[in-house]
Amino acid sequence: MEFDLPLSPDLIAVFLALFLLEVVLGVDNVIFISILAGKLPQHQQARARKLGLTLAMLMRIVLIFFAGWIITLTNDLFHIGTLGFSVKDLILIAGGLFLLFKAVQEIHHKLEGDDTEVQGPGVVATTFGAVIVQILALDLVFSLDSVITAVGMTANMIVIIAAVLISFSIMLFASGAIFAFVNRHPTVKMLALSFLLLIAVFLIAEGFGIKIDKALIYGPMAFAILVETLNLAARARADKRRASRAVDAPTTSDRSSLEAESDGALS
Repeated sequence: MEFDLPLSPDLIAVFLALFLLEVVLGVDNVIFISILAGKLPQHQQARARKLGLTLAMLMRIVLIFFAGWIITLTNDLFHIGTLGFSVKDLILIAGGLFLLFKAVQEIHHKLEGDDTEVQGPGVVATTFGAVIVQILALDLVFSLDSVITAVGMTANMIVIIAAVLISFSIMLFASGAIFAFVNRHPTVKMLALSFLLLIAVFLIAEGFGIKIDKALIYGPMAFAILVETLNLAARARADKRRASRAVDAPTTSDRSSLEAESDGALS
């Protein structure tokens, strides 16, 4: 691994590619954190978001320094028939199954309407710790894939760490707005859960050696976000028009007064 920084167009292009990759993974983290933190009491939610993202960033940086060891995790441990499994594959499969379970569980809760609020001092502490553990467990899966991809693109540690620090700083700053937006709009939250399902299937498939182009995952996700944004904009305009008509329309008492004045004028 290298620690010098010879500026060149190629190195800048690699940095931008890594930065975009980290931003995409960061958005995935924020969505997952938003859903998990939403289960906590309101005074715990902001701390869970910030602590989860900060620990996730530190974990990724630590893994970057062990990149040489991480690359060895791609070596096959055993085979089932002609299919080989490495430590990386097992982590991806376990992480995908975990994410699949959590996404399906949350979708079930939303459809059944049985979301419950956590109350009680002892329960809150346990739940807060469980949320942080789940955030770190999933970020381990994302970090592993991210570090292996980053090392394959460049051996310059400064470039990789800079991309991680800048992207996570942006996500940390934007996490509050993303959290509020996702939890304020039920359709957006369901869309986010669908994204997590898609990512879970992608992780499991990659763990079984099925290579799927990331563009086939994030392209439809970007299109779905665009469509939902248009839906939200149309809904907001419709609500504004209804509110405007409600203000302009005379009330029953106003109509009665107008009719009385009219009758008095005629008599």
